[in-house]
Parts: sequence; C-alpha cells; structure tokens
Amino acid sequence: MSYCPKAVSAQQPSVPAGSTLRRLRWAFWGVAILVGVAAGALFGILHTRPASSTASPSAAASTAVVTWAAGARRAPDFTLRDQAGKPISLARFHGRPVLLAFIDPLCRNLCPTEAKILTAVETRLPPAQRPAIVAVSVNQWADARKFLLQDVQKWKLPSEWHWAVGAPLALKNVWEAYDIGVTDSPETVTGITVHRITHTEASYLIDPSGHERALWLYPFRAADVARVVRSVTRASG
Repeated sequence: MSYCPKAVSAQQPSVPAGSTLRRLRWAFWGVAILVGVAAGALFGILHTRPASSTASPSAAASTAVVTWAAGARRAPDFTLRDQAGKPISLARFHGRPVLLAFIDPLCRNLCPTEAKILTAVETRLPPAQRPAIVAVSVNQWADARKFLLQDVQKWKLPSEWHWAVGAPLALKNVWEAYDIGVTDSPETVTGITVHRITHTEASYLIDPSGHERALWLYPFRAADVARVVRSVTRASG
C-alpha cells in the first residue's frame, strides 16, 4: 500500500503562470520536507510538477491555478506506452481535448480519489466533448501491467483512461517537461526496499490543437474541470 500526501492546494486564484509555477515548485519541496510519508507491501511505494511560460487568467477557469490563452503554450509531446503495451502520445489525441494527470498506480488514497474526480468529468460531458485521460506514472516501481489493469478494475476507470508508463529516464523527462516534482526516499527494511514517493498532484487540460489551457492541483472539483473542458472544446470547434 502507498500513501500519497497532498503537496500543494489547488484553492488559489488563477494568476500569470511564471510566478505561480515557481511558487508551486518551492511549495512542493517545502511540503516534501515536512510531510511524513509511509509505504508498505513488497514494492512499497508513494509520491508531486509546475513550468515557466506566460499565461493569461480566465474567468471560466476560476478554480484553476493557472490558465493559458488559446495557442499560447504548446503542450510538450512524449511517447510512452499504455496499459496494453501500445505507444501513447499526445499527438495520438490530436483533435480532441486531453486531461493529463500524474498518478502513482500503487497509491491507495489521494491518487484513486483524483482518478475518481477525473472519471466524473467524463460523465458530466456529452460524448462529443469528453476528453481522453492520460495518466503519466510517477512511480517506476508500480508500472507492471498487472498493477495498471488492477487499477482499471478497482478504480472503475473509463475506457478513455490511458496509463502512460516507460523507462525511468523517459518518465523523468515528461515530469520535467511539465514541472512535476517527484522525490523517492528509498528505505530497506529486512531486505525489502520501500520507495517513499512524493509528487505534485496536478492535472492539465490540453485543447484539441495540442495547447495547454489550464492547470489544477488536487483537490479540485469535477464540475469545475468539466466546465472548462466544455468551454475550450466549444471554442476549438
């Protein structure tokens, strides 16, 4: 079992990205030092990003930490693999919105709750506006296919949910591209290594043209995310 501490709160006003994301990065490291995290089981695991760019506030995304104007900030693409072992990238979903999250497959508290919220976004939107959900793993020790499929069943993930896993360096490059802070504090007890992972609980909205439009930090509400997805999708159409 793994425990996923909240690194930062999403309940902040939407302001320009440069200063906000820098503050969030420092907030993560501060909390990582202060928050005690624990993990258990054979591979015991745990887990927190932010970026530098310009952004414009949006009244429609009042609960988002940061929002960007259309075309202002292209989302960095990547190629990893999904739970079926097939290549997955943002380019694969060009023409439709994407919710990009960063989640620990073996987490059993915050991450499943965030997954539930993202799943609820789907149910609040008509089929034509529903985003793909791409969850990049923040825990390289939790990326075995059996864990991913287990989450699909236990977390009741929708068909639009796509895990994104890969080699440690490939994952690290994605975390850095999206300013996701991830720390691993391994500890060996009686020959078993426990990886205590702390990470940024963040979700991005990427519009159909492949540009970042909003960033939320957990906790956030499905209704707020769905409202912004609906607005961005209509504008893109």
